Parts: sequence; structure tokens; C-alpha cells
Amino acid sequence: MQDQNEYLYFLRRAFDGMLGVLEDLGDDLGNARPPLAGANSVYAITYHCAAVADYWTGHIIAGREVDRDRASEFSARGQGRQLRQQVDALFEQLEADLASVAPAARPLNTPPADFEGPDRPLSVQGVQLHVLEELAQHHGQVQITRDLLKQGGSV
Repeated sequence: MQDQNEYLYFLRRAFDGMLGVLEDLGDDLGNARPPLAGANSVYAITYHCAAVADYWTGHIIAGREVDRDRASEFSARGQGRQLRQQVDALFEQLEADLASVAPAARPLNTPPADFEGPDRPLSVQGVQLHVLEELAQHHGQVQITRDLLKQGGSV
């Protein structure tokens, strides 16, 4: 479906931006947190975004089982190269998840209230907008985190 290809194009741009920052920083700095209360590493933010896209698209829209531990996403650590491979595989799955859904249809699952999603029922398109909203916010957060880390601060 053309609309889904366009949607995935914009998700890919956000992920490529975040992964590019992670690769530019390298694994040590990419796993460091800036010296701000509650700050997350670039790796953790990007890892969280992959979990967001997988859960909201795969589970909520397509009805696929997704095992998600949201709290642990923010302490995730790893190698940027491996995360890029995970994101590449995720995109293959997202394409399959969206292959036969109509934007105006209702998602197959409803998110639990504690996942901080929109506070009203959504169409497939609404869920997609929520995912894009999250990725856009976090892409900016990754860029600010990069700038803070490059200025020399990590905890």
C-alpha cells in the first residue's frame, strides 16, 4: 500500500538520524548519559524508539505478540552496529505488519493505559501518527544529547 510506504519512509528517516548520531558518537559515548537528572543515553533513546515502533505497530495495529519491558528500555546499552541491524530487521517486520491494513481501520489491540499513549481510541492512522510523534520527539532528544555529550559531559 503506497500510504504505508510513505509512512515507513518517514520512520526510516527518523531512525537513520538517530542511528547516525549513535554511530558518530561511537559505542562508548553513545552509551553515556549527559549530566542531567533523568537523562538517557543516545543508545537507550534509540533502543526505546525501536520498541515503540515494534509495540505500537506490531502489537496495537497488527495484533502481533510483542514482549516489551518499557522500563528497561531506558537503561539499555549496546553496540550501534547491532542496533542498526535490529532496526533493519524491524523495518522488514513493520512492512509485513502494515501490508494489509487500511489507515481508517481500527487497530487489533488497545494499548494499556500505563504505556502513555493517546487518551482516546485511535484508527490505524492515529496510531501511526503517535509512533511518528514519538520518533520525532526522540530524534530531537538524540540530537540535543549528542550536543551535550560532545561538550564533554557524561555521567
